[in-house]
Amino acid sequence: MSYPNTQLFIDGQWQDAADGKSLAVFNPATGKEIGRVAHAGTADLDRALAAAQKGFEKWRDMPAIERNKIMRKAAALMRERAGDIGMLLTQEQGKPLVEAKGEALAAADIIEWFADEGLRVYGRIVPSRGNLAARQMVLKDPVGPVAAFTPWNFPINQVVRKLAAALATGCSMIVKAAEETPAAPAELIRAFADAGLPAGVLGLVYGNPADISNYLIPHPVIRKITFTGSTPVGKQLAALAGKHMKRVTMELGGHAPVIVAEDADIALAVKAAGAAKFRNAGQVCISPTRFLVHESIKNDFAQALVKHAQGLKVGDGAVEGTQMGPLANPRRLTAMAEFTQDAIKSGATVAHGGERIGSEGNFWQPTIFTDVPLEAKVFNDEPFGPMAAIRGFNTLDDAISEANRLPYGLAGYAFTKSLKNADLLARRVEVGMLWINMPAMPSAEMPFGGIKDSGYGSEGGPEAMEAYLNARAVTIMNV
Repeated sequence: MSYPNTQLFIDGQWQDAADGKSLAVFNPATGKEIGRVAHAGTADLDRALAAAQKGFEKWRDMPAIERNKIMRKAAALMRERAGDIGMLLTQEQGKPLVEAKGEALAAADIIEWFADEGLRVYGRIVPSRGNLAARQMVLKDPVGPVAAFTPWNFPINQVVRKLAAALATGCSMIVKAAEETPAAPAELIRAFADAGLPAGVLGLVYGNPADISNYLIPHPVIRKITFTGSTPVGKQLAALAGKHMKRVTMELGGHAPVIVAEDADIALAVKAAGAAKFRNAGQVCISPTRFLVHESIKNDFAQALVKHAQGLKVGDGAVEGTQMGPLANPRRLTAMAEFTQDAIKSGATVAHGGERIGSEGNFWQPTIFTDVPLEAKVFNDEPFGPMAAIRGFNTLDDAISEANRLPYGLAGYAFTKSLKNADLLARRVEVGMLWINMPAMPSAEMPFGGIKDSGYGSEGGPEAMEAYLNARAVTIMNV
């Protein structure tokens, strides 16, 4: 499938930027330009804001069952088009085609779940303490137009989690998607437009991230901000939103610990954590990164993980059989080199990988470090790449303390055959999402989000809906 130039979507129309400005889009497997994306200016944002207000006023008053029908039609279109959308995603982001198509299909599931959950946005009647003639009600209303800021690593998934919850509650939304991966989220928006979504309910813009966020967040039309990205940027946006009393949902950086207990099934741990580690070349916010392995099995685990990494087929994601594609941009190559140099300097051993592959495209070897000192950068800063750092521990309490040492608290993993250990891990590992004896399995019906510096709020489950709703108390006295 040929790669298109991507336009803005404003007030139900696909259009170029008012000033005609655009940016280049590159294929990370080749480093070559494959298309252009429209670059929004202030005039475009003003039109998007006016459309979002108009769209909200229409969408909020539409019966939930009618909103449900449109959302379900959009989900059906995503399923029909998943193959073509996946190819676009692979071209611009690099992940293997099977993962890209899977991301489009998963979006359909998320849309359907939230569409149905939108039918269950209930208020309640509360009996009066005094006069029985008083009718006390709690009403749930949509908060209003939303500004969403999304990253390049999951260009569909990170948009759909936000817009599905927002639309299900009756909100409108302006999506600021990533300039590096514009075509896939545009196809998600197109599915809703083709499903009959009223003009203005969804907008899509690209451009300078700082300029757009600084313009949208303070704007009086916008009533809610949702962001997925790095912790430093998230803190800046949350501070700006707080200055203007805007509600926020923040899904920020992680540095997921993996605790492999003495009694763990090593084969299971390697299969589950290894698959999660190298998925999307490690460019996943919930990617396992800090491997804490009991000293008695550390060497066996490391050898098995190295064997797993050696068996991965790395290459262009569009080629059948590829299991790990390139990094999304040259910046990640630079970061991987810096992490590797620092790990070696700190005294870690490179058990596998640690080097760039070839000179064309952004390919990096699956990399495994052993005996990693605590002061090494890779054990303190999120690598966001195909790197696993292994360190031993003697007691489970020590492992839990290390897992909780950093300010991050997004995701965690653990492997143990003991119910006692599993219970202790569930209670004491400070993360928003913990998977024990399994790979990450996010689903629409479960909360998705972190604690501590990894953000707050959820993008899954009924909890995600609450962030887009105002709860209002109304009392009527019969006279």
